[in-house]
Amino acid sequence: MNAIAEQIRTVVVEREFPHPQEKLWRALTQPHLIEAWLMKSDFQPVSGHHFNFRAEWGSVDCQVTEVEPIRTLAYTWNAMGLESVVTWTLEPTAGGTHLRMEQTGFRPDQEQAYQGAKYGWQHFFNSLEQVVAKEAN
Repeated sequence: MNAIAEQIRTVVVEREFPHPQEKLWRALTQPHLIEAWLMKSDFQPVSGHHFNFRAEWGSVDCQVTEVEPIRTLAYTWNAMGLESVVTWTLEPTAGGTHLRMEQTGFRPDQEQAYQGAKYGWQHFFNSLEQVVAKEAN
């Protein structure tokens, strides 16, 4: 492995939700729900699908790389020089679902993006929790 590859960093956020995987999966894959907790998008849970997240500050260019319904979702996340991959993993638990989000690809010169992601994903998880709690089963 070269020196740069060894310095690539990852943001991981994990949380247990008292909801079934299907309910979280809907919040991760249905555009109107994604907009309620993350950003506007033209997302479709189809491998190879190109889409964008849009916010006041700009947009994120993405492509779906993996879809395993109610278990795994991954897509590229390219914005402002950051080329990363976001992977969602859902695991059933006794009380609901363990959700893990991993965003990897932060280079050493992207400290601001890395710190922003660490903060931002915590905020997004809080919003996701509120959206999922309001959704009908």
